[in-house]
Amino acid sequence: GGDERAFQELVERYQTRLLNFIYRTIGDRERAEDLVQEVFIRVYRHLHRFDRSKKFSTWAYTIASNLAKNELRNRSRNPLVLFQTVQKNWQDDDRPLQFEDANSRPDDMYRKRHLREIVEESVAKLPEHHRNVFILRELEGKSYEENAEITDCNLGTVKSRLNRARNSFAEIVAPYME
Repeated sequence: GGDERAFQELVERYQTRLLNFIYRTIGDRERAEDLVQEVFIRVYRHLHRFDRSKKFSTWAYTIASNLAKNELRNRSRNPLVLFQTVQKNWQDDDRPLQFEDANSRPDDMYRKRHLREIVEESVAKLPEHHRNVFILRELEGKSYEENAEITDCNLGTVKSRLNRARNSFAEIVAPYME
């Protein structure tokens, strides 16, 4: 019926974005794919509870964020595994930090690819609660308000974590920029 079709459209629209978000957060592609499926199972089960005055994307990202946090919590019993798996490999989604451009010259492409690797390594080194707000704001382009809703923090906490994340990020990136 219409509901099935509408749900399928939501899956098609958000699947890649949510996959990239979860992957950036936990650093394990296969596990991220499982968790995206889980996001949509929960969305489907609880669609009747969704407040239509709110943005669907914020709700979906909130579910994704909670699943990713649980995954990291379960995994953090082994810090070495956590550190090894947070080798990021972000896809170019629609996000404010753009690295590749089809019209770039090859040497520009190389520099941008190198820059992306530096950014990925640097973000991976941020503490989890800083990393989350940083990814949502700087890489996913979410507003402070959406960020607060998704991470279940108040606005002040989001802004202060983001500020710390940006400062840490700048310190981590600095040696690469010399």
